[in-house]
Amino acid sequence: MDIIIAGDGEVGFNLAEALVDSNHNITVIDPHEELLKRIESHADLLTVVGESNSVSVLRQAHVDKADLLVSVLHDEHINILTAILAKKLGAKRVIARVNTLEKVEPNIRKVYEELGIDVLISPEDIAGHEVVSLLHQTVATDIVTFSHGKLSVYLFKIREGAPVAGKTLNQIAKEHKHLDFRAVAIHRDSHTIIPKGENRFEEGDLVYVISKPEAVDELANLSGIVKKEINNIFLVGGGRVGKVIAMNMEKEMNIKLIEKDHDRCMALSNILDDTLIINGDARDINLLEEEGIEGIDAFIAVTDSSETNIVSCLHAKKFGIPKTIALVENLDYIEISQSIGIDTIINKKKIAASYIIKHSMGTEVSALRQLIGMNAEVLEMIAHEGSPITKKPISAQKMPEGAIIGGIIRGHESFIATGDFQIQPQDKVVVFALPGIATKIEKLFHKSRFLI
Repeated sequence: MDIIIAGDGEVGFNLAEALVDSNHNITVIDPHEELLKRIESHADLLTVVGESNSVSVLRQAHVDKADLLVSVLHDEHINILTAILAKKLGAKRVIARVNTLEKVEPNIRKVYEELGIDVLISPEDIAGHEVVSLLHQTVATDIVTFSHGKLSVYLFKIREGAPVAGKTLNQIAKEHKHLDFRAVAIHRDSHTIIPKGENRFEEGDLVYVISKPEAVDELANLSGIVKKEINNIFLVGGGRVGKVIAMNMEKEMNIKLIEKDHDRCMALSNILDDTLIINGDARDINLLEEEGIEGIDAFIAVTDSSETNIVSCLHAKKFGIPKTIALVENLDYIEISQSIGIDTIINKKKIAASYIIKHSMGTEVSALRQLIGMNAEVLEMIAHEGSPITKKPISAQKMPEGAIIGGIIRGHESFIATGDFQIQPQDKVVVFALPGIATKIEKLFHKSRFLI
């Protein structure tokens, strides 16, 4: 597929790297020549220096031959104009990043569609809703749900003294035969392992497990995690992400929102009815103590500064806050943030890349998510009639190295994958994959040219 990415910084850079791994032909448009030189040195792609809302620049990028154009600049007005121009100039499909979708009613969305924009995406909205999901499911540090929760992938950190520490997957399965789950990834010492039966869990491991919702609490107990109800929240940052969280949670939980900008505090006070808004700096420990941080169940930092979010979450940990969530935009900070004790990391670049990569793939891929803190992704694939995946049991399939089938959704039922399971047409199959092999997995779900 020929893809054009219009960006103005790291979001475009990260997306380009992710799509290059998927074996597409990528052209990046960016006004910053130095950044484009850095991109060229890291990936095999073409670059065009210039403004993406320029017809001449789009033509220089051969927009008329593009299967997909994605505009992810920080300015939503440029993204919308870029997408409209690209469609008029011949791009088959266009995606535009916008600041928020909360005010885009169906009738307004139809206007954008009539102008030629196929998809609108707001990473801020998605990030906010991910935090809301984590507040509803308190034991996991990351959650990826499929088919409205019929199956979910949970991230657990193996705590000191956890019942599973030092045991192999085979031992755990034998001791807990009633527990329906499958471990699909272990992250240890900066490396991601696709586990087999003889692999052991160690204290400090980050483990992705696929399971049905009813098993999550017991899985958390085995990981050494104690469930705690969340009723009182400190929310740091009143930008778009913070606003989404507060609007969705203020009727359910007690929220204290700390925002440094006075004007933004005033604007939030006109929107939020049941949130206590505090004008101040969350890095100020005295302020945190004055506002009662010791009685807080969860501390969420989603300012525009990764450093502020990390530091304020570390302060919260010193006060014994059981759950901390930080928005970390610098990809280099993610792993170290997890290693120093922050429970959950949210990253808008990964969110945007996941959403857009899914749109760059075939109809076999119904959902895709890049995993935070791991160089890997989890996909929901649809098995088409006559595809190779439907012709043999899972144990007889030639899965690409670095891929594992975790679970299957068939109608209203869900199943954890076992070797003798036979995938049927229209099944939705959850697959965990290391980088660069998604296109190989797709081939297993393609409809064969000739049906037998």
